[in-house]
Amino acid sequence: MAALTDVTRGRLLYGGDYNPEQWPQSVWAEDVRLMKEAGVNLATVGVFSWARIEPRPGARDFDWLDRVLDLLHQAGIGVCLATPTASPPPWMGARHPGTLPVDENGQTVWYGSRNQFCASSPVYRDHARRLTEDLARRYGGHPALRMWHINNEYGTSCWCDETARHFRRWLRTRYGCLDGLNEAWGTAFWSQRYDAWEEVIPPRRAQYLINPAQQLDFRRFTSDALLECFTAERDVLAAHSPDVPVTTNFMPLFAGQDGWRWAAEEDVVSVDVYPDPAAGHRDPAGPAHGALVHDLTRSQAGGPWMLMEQAAGAVNWRAVNRPKPEGVMRLWSLQAVARGADAVCFFQWRQSRQGSEKFHSAMLPHAGERSRTFRRVRELGGDLAALAEAAGSEVPAAIAVLHDWNAWWASSQQGRPSAELDYPAVLAAWYQALWEENRTCDFAHPEAALDRYPMVVIPHLYLLTDEALDNLTAYVRSGGKLVCGFFSGVADRDDRVREGGVDARLRDLLGLATVHEWWPLAAGESTALTGGGSGTLWSEDLETSTARTVTAYAGGELDGRPAITRNSFGAGTAWYVSTLPSRTVLRELLSAVADAAGIAPVLPGLPEGVEAVRRGRLLFLLNHTREQVTVPLHRPHTDLLPGGGTHASEIPLGRYGAAVLTPASEGSRT
Repeated sequence: MAALTDVTRGRLLYGGDYNPEQWPQSVWAEDVRLMKEAGVNLATVGVFSWARIEPRPGARDFDWLDRVLDLLHQAGIGVCLATPTASPPPWMGARHPGTLPVDENGQTVWYGSRNQFCASSPVYRDHARRLTEDLARRYGGHPALRMWHINNEYGTSCWCDETARHFRRWLRTRYGCLDGLNEAWGTAFWSQRYDAWEEVIPPRRAQYLINPAQQLDFRRFTSDALLECFTAERDVLAAHSPDVPVTTNFMPLFAGQDGWRWAAEEDVVSVDVYPDPAAGHRDPAGPAHGALVHDLTRSQAGGPWMLMEQAAGAVNWRAVNRPKPEGVMRLWSLQAVARGADAVCFFQWRQSRQGSEKFHSAMLPHAGERSRTFRRVRELGGDLAALAEAAGSEVPAAIAVLHDWNAWWASSQQGRPSAELDYPAVLAAWYQALWEENRTCDFAHPEAALDRYPMVVIPHLYLLTDEALDNLTAYVRSGGKLVCGFFSGVADRDDRVREGGVDARLRDLLGLATVHEWWPLAAGESTALTGGGSGTLWSEDLETSTARTVTAYAGGELDGRPAITRNSFGAGTAWYVSTLPSRTVLRELLSAVADAAGIAPVLPGLPEGVEAVRRGRLLFLLNHTREQVTVPLHRPHTDLLPGGGTHASEIPLGRYGAAVLTPASEGSRT
């Protein structure tokens, strides 16, 4: 199977979305000249070009695309060629309104923007397949082609009648019969039992709370329906160009797709990342969130991955759109490389003069080649060229953070103990505690093999399957160290509450007799903990069996009850954290467990806000603060970045500064 390493060819890829159809042909030569000047070696072409290629049903206009690909190839720039199926032309919606999505209120979502398609529509699928077939036939052997990019940011949901029919087919496959469906959905509640398949519909707007098991299955179905569209196009492309890898771009920590299932169907895993530069210097979670997305994407890929989109400056969809301060574009790009990216790309190459994204920044902005932005783009191209050694190398990680989209979907519905409980926020808080200590993490599915990780953490997994629970039990019994967060293991795969409120296997593993009551906290409310810390968001009335109390609640209704516990189980140890501890408490707890597991920080003693990551033999140092800092070194190192030099015992990093180090004695190998 083709992979990203087949495309990189021992270098890092650099480029962005190129939309020449927005510009007269006279501009194209200038684009290519400036791409070469900036060090661009990959252009993503055709993402939104369906109406240009097929201006009317069945017509084909490839002449312009021929010229673009030939021009890029002559300049030595590879092409990531997109199937433009994310945005059907207006003629499709006008002639075939059944291809348009319908929202949960029964309202048609009209054309006039993008991503206006129903994934279940046979008409849409047929048109998309035929266009993909013609693209593959024409360009599958083109010398510029390096990669296929299918669609764009999949995520559209639909509740139409065609979707209902497709949903019923999906449910038949999953459950086999109506009795199985009724049992899984618990339809005895509120007289919801189904007597015929035709009665089953998507979870459209209803009088009150909708069956949560129905909603959970619809989330699963929607992800699978979109995946069917992706794999249909992928298979067409593979038939014509089996050695050309295929990707599609995820959105960061996006709820709409089961990323584990999707990544397994891709040759290259890619993601779009757009953090808010206005919050970066004020919010320490900002750079940690970027690292989280990178680590998750690398874990989905099982190795090197692709940063498909980021912004060179400001975006256009926030209430206030701030550009990136000097150094931040470079810093965040190098953070992606440090955490496994072999491709650093942007949306887009040349800034649009019309349309909804004309104020979205680009590598070549309205101000042109003399702009500060383009200077930064050129400089970044030089940085990435100097780091060719990073391509294909691994990012070692000894800690696994467990994450599952099914658990996220199930925990985010109405009718739960607390609407304040936000899965991504809890995940981010735990991850940040590890990031601040420079302890690199992988992400893993709870059913995945965990034996190579000395430490596993579960920030919050409300839903755990039987297979996952057995997996966790075996992991700790054989010597692993597990730290489990609150309100986990409560439901099975059908969102049925486990007997006893928490699965017995997990209670046994954690040394808990029972969880008498969940005791959520209101927004802004906290609960004191022994030792001077505090907890927020959640608390629980626990009774332990074999576990010992590490930290107790201090004051309030739960005064003296266990808050954090530790239990020996087999050859391993499991901790349970029944609240969201304050930043310092959580950081200290996870660091203590990591130390006990023999997991050292990448580089100890770093100034606050400085990130250290190892990739292969390279050590990346990233200063996420606005102040100059000095990082101590334990031996002389050479900075591979242009102008970096050799540093004996310490290295200064300016505001938003970065260094990529190798031991000085090895510098000649670069």
